[in-house]
Amino acid sequence: MTDVGSTRARRLPVTVIGGYLGTGKTTLVNHLLRHAGGRKLAVLVNDFGALPIDRDLIVSAGGDTLEISGGCICCSYGSELMETLMALPSRRPDLDAVLLETSGVALPGMVANAVSLLPAYRIDSIIVLVDAETVLERAADPYLGDTITRQVASADLLLVNRCDLAADDQRAQVVGWLSAQMPAAPIIEAVRATVPSELVFDIEHRKAGPLAPSALGAPDASALYEAMELALPDPVDAEALARDLVLPSFGLLRAKGFVRDRNRGPVTLQIAGARHAVEPATNESPSRLVLIGQRGHLDRSAIERCVAQHTR
Repeated sequence: MTDVGSTRARRLPVTVIGGYLGTGKTTLVNHLLRHAGGRKLAVLVNDFGALPIDRDLIVSAGGDTLEISGGCICCSYGSELMETLMALPSRRPDLDAVLLETSGVALPGMVANAVSLLPAYRIDSIIVLVDAETVLERAADPYLGDTITRQVASADLLLVNRCDLAADDQRAQVVGWLSAQMPAAPIIEAVRATVPSELVFDIEHRKAGPLAPSALGAPDASALYEAMELALPDPVDAEALARDLVLPSFGLLRAKGFVRDRNRGPVTLQIAGARHAVEPATNESPSRLVLIGQRGHLDRSAIERCVAQHTR
């Protein structure tokens, strides 16, 4: 999926979080709020009962809004998602990103398509969660199966959660099934929906090297994920480079950077799983890319060759 911007002002990135009931969407949102890294986030949910924000994160509550520590907010939109989104930029012009949690029966791809019609926003990624213990059984259910397979088919990143509750052979079956359903989407195995926040939010300001343990909420983050940084010579074919780097063979989960495009000048290049976007940059910055992948799956040599090919 490609999202190419025009010369308008920066659009607010939206991450859509989907998955059937009980996959851990609530846990993921709370984890991301705890590791927002100073970013000001808006969390949009159908209702607060469906997403119990951890009480120690809540500063105050009033009407359909919770004030969350760190300058974040949580809004309940019910059936009025588009109205809530249209009002949000004027209510909170300081926001850095939006997390939009869908209901267990919603199709996140359709939600993302609707949001993309609003000029103030762009879809950064669609993350779909499945439960390692239950997804194969649920997918075979005559009533739930179609919804689950359609949720999976819309994912840019697939998060297999609660892997600690499934045996090795069961996890292998789940990964095999997901790969057959959506071969272009990277699959991440997790416990308690614990992933680096940089897989969801912008990464252009991070330093190259191992991810910090606090990014994972676990003591051995660098054993699971790795990052690399590349300085890019000017100019590049940014669209072609982004289109190639999303190929599964490179092992990329996330990438972002500033490059000078041959025809468009300064642009931002972003990759989140199977999705890429190239948009006009709002300021002049050195050409560089930061890339994240699962340790042992990030093909550094192939990535460097790909970049070199598009700078000739």
